[in-house]
Amino acid sequence: MLKAASKKRLNVDIRRIQQIARESRSETLARLQASAEGLSTNKAEENRKEYGKNEIRNNVNASKWRLFWESIATPFTVVLIILTLATLFTSYILVPQGDNVDTVIVMAVLLIISVVVNFVQKIRIAKVTEKLLDMVSVTTNIRRDGDNVELPTDEVVVGDVINLSAGDMIPADMKLLTSKDLFCSSSYLDGDPEPAEKMANVALKPKMLADYLNYPNILYEGTTVVSGSGSGIIFAVGNNIVFGKKVQEISRKKVKTTLFDREMKQLAKILIIATAILVPLLFIINGLTKGDWGESLVFALAAAVGLTPEVLPIIVNSNLKKGALEMSKQGAMVKQLNAIQNLGSTDVFCIDKTGTLTQNQVVLERHYDLDMDETPRILKFSYLNAYYQTGMKGLIDKAVIDAAGDELDVNEIQRDYNKIDEIPFDYTRKRMSVVVVDNDEHHGQHLLVTKGAAEGMLDISSKIELNGKTEDLTAAWRKKILNQINELNDDGLRVLLIGYKLNPAPVGEFSAKDETDLTIIGYLAYLDPPKESTKEALQELKNDNVNVKIFTGDNEAVTRAVALQVGLNVDTVYDGQQIEAATPNELAEIVEKCDIFVRLTPELRTKIINALKQNGHTVGYMGNGNKDALAMNVADVMITSNNAVDIIKESADIVFEQKDLQLLEEMIIMGRKVFSNTMKYIKTFLVTNFGSMIAMVVSSLILPFLPLLPLQLLILNLLYSISCLAIPFDSVSKNYVKKPQKWSIKKWPKFVLNFGPIPAIIDFIAMAGMFYWFCPNLVGTNYHHWVFVSLFYSGIFVESLWTRSMVIHVLRDERFPFFKQRATPLVFLVTLALALFGSALPSSNIGPNLGLMQLPLSFSLFVVVLEIIYVLLTTVVKKLYLKKKNFN
Repeated sequence: MLKAASKKRLNVDIRRIQQIARESRSETLARLQASAEGLSTNKAEENRKEYGKNEIRNNVNASKWRLFWESIATPFTVVLIILTLATLFTSYILVPQGDNVDTVIVMAVLLIISVVVNFVQKIRIAKVTEKLLDMVSVTTNIRRDGDNVELPTDEVVVGDVINLSAGDMIPADMKLLTSKDLFCSSSYLDGDPEPAEKMANVALKPKMLADYLNYPNILYEGTTVVSGSGSGIIFAVGNNIVFGKKVQEISRKKVKTTLFDREMKQLAKILIIATAILVPLLFIINGLTKGDWGESLVFALAAAVGLTPEVLPIIVNSNLKKGALEMSKQGAMVKQLNAIQNLGSTDVFCIDKTGTLTQNQVVLERHYDLDMDETPRILKFSYLNAYYQTGMKGLIDKAVIDAAGDELDVNEIQRDYNKIDEIPFDYTRKRMSVVVVDNDEHHGQHLLVTKGAAEGMLDISSKIELNGKTEDLTAAWRKKILNQINELNDDGLRVLLIGYKLNPAPVGEFSAKDETDLTIIGYLAYLDPPKESTKEALQELKNDNVNVKIFTGDNEAVTRAVALQVGLNVDTVYDGQQIEAATPNELAEIVEKCDIFVRLTPELRTKIINALKQNGHTVGYMGNGNKDALAMNVADVMITSNNAVDIIKESADIVFEQKDLQLLEEMIIMGRKVFSNTMKYIKTFLVTNFGSMIAMVVSSLILPFLPLLPLQLLILNLLYSISCLAIPFDSVSKNYVKKPQKWSIKKWPKFVLNFGPIPAIIDFIAMAGMFYWFCPNLVGTNYHHWVFVSLFYSGIFVESLWTRSMVIHVLRDERFPFFKQRATPLVFLVTLALALFGSALPSSNIGPNLGLMQLPLSFSLFVVVLEIIYVLLTTVVKKLYLKKKNFN
């Protein structure tokens, strides 16, 4: 059951819709004070003031409160709140001492810093996301001032008449005024994936009134037009539409689960298990060895925070935000931020031929009769078909209209012929027809004019016409026609057949069943030359280890001709029939060895993509038209251009200003950089925390006191986490972006087992140095004295912070740090500044309140030696590791 703003409001809306659905066309127009010819600009402005804008207003304050709550509800802040309250309770309520006020203040400051950093990042990311979404313009064909114009959907007002065609998304709630073979999908409302037919002139029966979701003459915002055409009048916009909030959730919060997401869930499970083991282990060890079970519990909880990647969401989102902003500067608007991660993993990209390989500037090169002679009659019939269709005019139709405008008197044609009906295009028939009435030479005669793919047209035709004479379509003629088409295809021309039928059916009853016994009269040959940049872009994608696969509805000859011009291998080409007939095992092999697929239906495109995914590939898809909608929804990352049909732009993850393979290559590299910086954090986090876990457990068994105080652990974790926030601004090795980057949780155990113990070794050396050398020489051997313990804590705190900071620089690349590879100045300065800040804490005024005290100058040299040892040990392990594994 759908949730609207309130039950009361929903009931009111339903009653209003029931009234509108039962009204006649004229009654609805009168209710809205509108005309079937649309509104004037002035009237539209009046209606906008009266009924409001076509936008769903968000409760911005509520959103900020939600983000604020999410910023508080992190493991770090929750544990810090518990520790602060526990300290406050024990120091001022249970046993009033009054000497721990500074400790409570420090904890409160840490809590505020943690919440503010999280909150600011979330707000910034939310603003960037909204800004990027608003950059993608979805338009609607509106009848204004007597003309049909394309306007942004937020310009729609109550009373507007909207023209509908395949691929459109309904911009607001409307009632149909006209319809022709109109099929729409509203699966987001009723859950039914199958499109339903919608009809304007229908009388609702009483038993239909309760089923308001499926009224045949009502379309709700967010519904998509699958096929056919029509027009409707808007009766509700913005916050007044019935299911506005539901539509917004679908369009703005639709997030596809990615490979990255799935691996993150696996990592989370591992960390939960590790935490479940570590907390009771540290609690029991320290409780038994130190005797203070309360302090042991707090220490165990603080140590558990170290196993929680509390800034991982911020790191990931900062990476994605930075990548999205960089992409937008180059003409790519990111609608789904997590798609950038998938883009970095993509190793196969499927693209539609038209407009991607080619210039998307279709020209009608030839309009031949069946003797291969150009004649005005062929162009005239083609013009009738292209001009009078009410669906979305494609490049082919526009090419015919342009050519006719240059060669014929189109005003005379429009005067002599009036349209009375049409049979819209669909990808099963691969043809479309219009029905016109001849007002001139054959007054009152109905003429059905059809254009379509050759094989389908021949199957529904029985005659041919040449030089004014008609004869049967024999096997010989069929063979001749196909041979002539093949010759044109070899020249890189796409060919459609044009035919007609006289007096096909009574007016108002035309359908695809009337497309029979046609008379073929000629050919339409189109040229869409390749882009000059295509060949170079394809080579760059190949160098980046991205396998490009071409999908097209064209035939093999045309596709081969274009593919050869752009440097593609055309040795292996499969068509739709072969794909349909292939078994799953055969298809798994076919999709690996073949890069060119022809005569594909939308369903077959989906079938190929699913086969590629089952083979372990991360698959991207770039398309613009209705035929691409199914395939894009199953691809891992979906890319389109700003001139795509509405349904494609709504479902796409990334929208380019123009379809451009060079831009695609640049965006893939950008995705790999974003992915790389995310992996850097995960590497450093896993290694430092695995090492810390080893150090905490072992030292808890050996030391006569806690390895560090809970508050010290939390401060250490906070400073390290803030250092990691600079990672999204790091540079990435050129070697790393040469190939797709896929994250598999399976490789991390070996990586962590190889590099994780090294920080623990450095910690053990530091502990030994402090316990057996620095502390005895400076404050005596009484390790039960608070001065001994405080000095020990100060040394381990400073060393641990420097070691964690060093991990960021050492593990960011497989090469030797600071000499062969180095982080960006920002990363270097942030990590250095925070390490210096942490080193200064023991000597500061708040040091004693943190259980720290000033260290001797000689300890600085000791830390330098320790970090050199860490770098050298890690370098040795790197060389051994790289012999068997890839560092990335």
